[in-house]
Amino acid sequence: MEKQNELLTEQLVSKEFVTPEQHNEIKKYWQLGIFSLNTELLFFLYVSVLLFTSGVGIVVYKNIDTIGHIAILAVNFILMLVCFYLSLKKAIGFSKKEVVFDNPIYDYLVLAGSILGCIFIGYIQYQYAIFGKDFGLVSLFSAAFCFVIAYYFDNKSVLSIAITALATFIGITITPKTVLANEVYSNPQLSYYGLALGAVLILIMEYTIREKVKDHFHIVYATFALNLIGICCIAGLLEDYWYVFVFLMALAIYYFYKVSHQIASTFLFVFTLLYGYVGINIFLGRLIMITDSSDIIMLFIYLLPFYVIGSIFLFIRLIQKFNKEKHAGI
Repeated sequence: MEKQNELLTEQLVSKEFVTPEQHNEIKKYWQLGIFSLNTELLFFLYVSVLLFTSGVGIVVYKNIDTIGHIAILAVNFILMLVCFYLSLKKAIGFSKKEVVFDNPIYDYLVLAGSILGCIFIGYIQYQYAIFGKDFGLVSLFSAAFCFVIAYYFDNKSVLSIAITALATFIGITITPKTVLANEVYSNPQLSYYGLALGAVLILIMEYTIREKVKDHFHIVYATFALNLIGICCIAGLLEDYWYVFVFLMALAIYYFYKVSHQIASTFLFVFTLLYGYVGINIFLGRLIMITDSSDIIMLFIYLLPFYVIGSIFLFIRLIQKFNKEKHAGI
């Protein structure tokens, strides 16, 4: 990290954004060894919000018969209102551009209020079935609720909850557990839904960027869209109509490769490479299965160590090149 900072500072000096005197002052400051606890404190604040909302859920579950449903709903609703009331007092209001609170603690109050709101919606449906027997509407209503909150308070964490709830509404839960359990892979219909939702997220992202409506939300939309489309395309490559998904996977990888460069996101670039690599391997496996030639299979086995080593080397080189291009514009 220190070498990277020094390199970036040298680039700023070479382009005359920083004077030699300022460069010397920066070096003296670094030598003091001062560091900021801001990131660590914000992380603990985020964990505390998750622990608090989880604790509310546990209390509800453990004391559902002794406290009473109305009391639980009332306390949950009051806590939610308190979070939003405190946030509204400091909120600037809706704006198409990025807005931030003077104090980041209010972002976490918005997050806590949103989670409590989703708990309230889920509990009232479980107990009183206001949406009938369709629990999917709980996810849809929670998604709509969180979308409104995310755009009004400019909160990316709440936007992530909204998109997750929307994916849950169509039957997809993209978590490490469900991926390992082959939830998407064992149900081809879910992969089609996932591709459709991924395409919708891309359209929303492109619209927000073009119209400049919270265009800084693009990284959230792009991340969810990439994971949805990537996982669903991999699932499709394992089906009978795999050749259709070869085209879709290639198109998606090219698109997200371009997007990762446009928004200079290393995270997006790395996961694009990973999904592309998995897709290429499945495609090569399909071709070998079609040929059904023992000579080709033996040749592939002999070349496999070189292929793996070459893949790792190429992967590292591509990331290094991407980071070099990313910082070249400074």
